[in-house]
Amino acid sequence: MNPEPSSVRSVRLRGDLDEPLSRWMWLVKWILAIPHYIVLLFLWIAFWVVTVVAWFAILFTGRYPRSLFDFTVGVMRWSWRVQFYTYTALGTDRYPPFALRQTDYPADLEIDYPEQLSRGLALVKWWLLAIPHYLILAAMFGGGVMLGDTRDSNAGNTIPLIGVLVLIAAVAVLFTGRYPRGLFGFVLGVNRWFYRVLAYSALLTDDYPPFRLDQGPREPAEDVVP
Repeated sequence: MNPEPSSVRSVRLRGDLDEPLSRWMWLVKWILAIPHYIVLLFLWIAFWVVTVVAWFAILFTGRYPRSLFDFTVGVMRWSWRVQFYTYTALGTDRYPPFALRQTDYPADLEIDYPEQLSRGLALVKWWLLAIPHYLILAAMFGGGVMLGDTRDSNAGNTIPLIGVLVLIAAVAVLFTGRYPRGLFGFVLGVNRWFYRVLAYSALLTDDYPPFRLDQGPREPAEDVVP
């Protein structure tokens, strides 16, 4: 039951840099995105309830019910659009649609429906097998720059690494009107890693996520299913 390395063909994350970007809009996107945050709060509660139901279905049938699968993928897709718009990427100024389905938005997430899933992996992949990835993602999304008195862990706040990267990009956009391409590629790679692991731990695929930071707006050509 050891995970085997594989290309992540079943999980594909896209984020196309949508320039020109406003030099100032990133300052208020947290306000503009509040309606999405409210809706997503309830959607993610439903997401985890559905995942538990799907877990039992996989154990007994080896299949993820298609309607539940489409819903969970839709929640992840909606979340990625909002994150791409706001402070996990700042890749577009286009307001995200309120939709679970695919649209023409610059950011998108696709996960192929698996006709069969391993019953044994369903017991361990979401906690045991994914632990190495959780540790790496904790460093990416938890570790960062400490603000305040570094001698007292309770006296300062830590900006996550992804937050530091996006803040640098925001300052670059503010002063130059351009998003540094190399930085954008790295930010997309971090987010891609996160969503691959999320798809695996949420039982949507049996493909073990690679320990690989695939940078850029699109998946590597060799990992895309024709």
